[in-house]
Amino acid sequence: MTKPEFYLIGMMAIVTFLIRYPLLAVSSKIRLPSQLIRALTYLPPAILTAIVVPAVLIPTGDNILLSYTNAKLVGAIAASIAGWWTKNLLATIISGMVVFFLWQWLLTMFS
Repeated sequence: MTKPEFYLIGMMAIVTFLIRYPLLAVSSKIRLPSQLIRALTYLPPAILTAIVVPAVLIPTGDNILLSYTNAKLVGAIAASIAGWWTKNLLATIISGMVVFFLWQWLLTMFS
């Protein structure tokens, strides 16, 4: 790593710290309404969905691909079923990745 890159990364770390620290420092003194806290529990799944769904449904970045040739879609469906059935995050991730890679390999073998 060159010297300018080191300084750039260091300055980004400092700016990130300075932006976030004041809010964290006063967070114990702020009382949020219970409805807002309950609503915030839906934020992580909503953000994850907003990131994952476009990557799964539009794998090439051009068009929506709802077909058996979309290995990401097949893997996501398998992961969803595994997550619903097992309620285990690790099993969900592993099953989705195994199905994705297997399906992708089968598509390359038979196309």
